[in-house]
Amino acid sequence: MASTERVIGVIGGSGLYELPGLTEVTRQRVDTPFGAPSDEYVVGRLEGARMVFLPRHGRGHRLLPSEVNYRANICGLKQLGVTHLVSVSAVGSLREDIHPGTLVVVDQFIDFTRRRESTFFGGGVVGHVPMAEPVCRDLSGHLYDAAAHTAGKTRRGGTYICIEGPQFSTRAESLIWRGWGLEVIGMTAMPEAKLAREAGLCFALLALATDYDCWQEGEEDVSVEQVVKVMKANVERAKQVLVNLVGRLPAEASCASADVARRAVMTDASAVTPEMRARLKHIVDWES
Repeated sequence: MASTERVIGVIGGSGLYELPGLTEVTRQRVDTPFGAPSDEYVVGRLEGARMVFLPRHGRGHRLLPSEVNYRANICGLKQLGVTHLVSVSAVGSLREDIHPGTLVVVDQFIDFTRRRESTFFGGGVVGHVPMAEPVCRDLSGHLYDAAAHTAGKTRRGGTYICIEGPQFSTRAESLIWRGWGLEVIGMTAMPEAKLAREAGLCFALLALATDYDCWQEGEEDVSVEQVVKVMKANVERAKQVLVNLVGRLPAEASCASADVARRAVMTDASAVTPEMRARLKHIVDWES
């Protein structure tokens, strides 16, 4: 695929777009074939790069993880020209050495969700995208370097198990996840990562460890108060990571994921209706 101008998308908390140096800031409401995104997109420029931000749960944190319209969120980013997507997510730690406050650049996922729309395909178009390596290696490498140049501990690599929520794990569940050798647990990475792959976006995830879930004896079990306290302490660091990242990415975007949706379609072109072509026009390049 030919290179194109990079546009960096960020999904996370509503305060992440308050970056030092962000200019030309506007808000844009986007209509997608998959419904309404969580909120308006915040669009701006940082060091010459165009950036697009979206509060995953809406401003004021109004949406449960299972209520987020992940398809609309990702499709809206694609419609706005995003090429690189960084997901910023609070997680619980399942390892002793991932202390609250640690940043983890995740490279694998286990999906334990069960109530979410996890694909753009269906309704007459069958597509199967590869997910063996669910993040973009180059983007994740740049993201790790950007995080490592901030104050605090950063870990490269780790598996994120995504549960349905909104309840936190039982202790028995937490011990199972830990026994599997997993690193972090959260409620939002899936189907975000799957949909980003289908949409042809270079994807990476920055996980912010806020607690030890509930597996560790002698530590306070995870609570909203604990999560919010650590998140507030980490938000400035996360913003600095994003600022650092912009200077590390090449000016042009070229990624093997870019046309993955077109190559994934198994349905004969003659069987795809005009309505489905229109519905998937932001995901599949039908003309290629």
